[in-house]
Amino acid sequence: MATSPSSAYNSIPPTITPGSLLIENFKKVLDKIDFFQAMWNSLIVCSIVTVVVLFISSLAGFAFAKFKFRGKNILFTAILLTMIIPPQLGLIPQYFLISKAGLLDTLPGVMVLFFLNPLGIFLMRQYISQSVPDELIEAAKLDGCSNFKIYRSIVLPIILPAFATLGIIVFSAAWGEFLWQFTVLRDPEMYTIQVALAQLSNTQNADFGMILSGVFWATIPLLIVFLLFNRLFISSITEGSVK
Repeated sequence: MATSPSSAYNSIPPTITPGSLLIENFKKVLDKIDFFQAMWNSLIVCSIVTVVVLFISSLAGFAFAKFKFRGKNILFTAILLTMIIPPQLGLIPQYFLISKAGLLDTLPGVMVLFFLNPLGIFLMRQYISQSVPDELIEAAKLDGCSNFKIYRSIVLPIILPAFATLGIIVFSAAWGEFLWQFTVLRDPEMYTIQVALAQLSNTQNADFGMILSGVFWATIPLLIVFLLFNRLFISSITEGSVK
């Protein structure tokens, strides 16, 4: 569809064969929005969110899986219960918080709400519980390793497949996020790719060939990320099936 003219979407019967206008439609996208700046903004947001979520989730998962402290189960349950709250429910109070912090129309304002990921904490906790033996942790403590050194030198190498899985999930979710970014961002220079693509359909007569061409090129980074971490992602699935 991204290769066809806009008239093809109104034809009866509809045209299903690929056209030859992919580049031409993409040129229209470049005329309407700053596509590459929006892509760069999205890459910055998604990369930082992914790295921070992986770090926080793996640390929290390690603590919940291998340490005993008062209120652990209650705290873990409370974190999981936040997953049933619709994100839209907190949109207005979150907006006021970001506004008071002076982060409106900034990329940090887009990122900060996604740093704590309950799904990531749950995934890491379950994976570490099953994959990291308690005997290995105890042996490292007897050798004088600190908790962070155990995390860095022992836990991290073991949970790399889970890292890849969670990284793909978080990056994809951050890349596809629209509502919060659309609420916070107003400056076209700060637009992420989802907000920028939304500007293409603001006219009454939408050019679907142009819109879908932009969507096509916007999915390329997701494919690249999946291909880069494909081996670790598949190994985490097969390892789980063997267990």
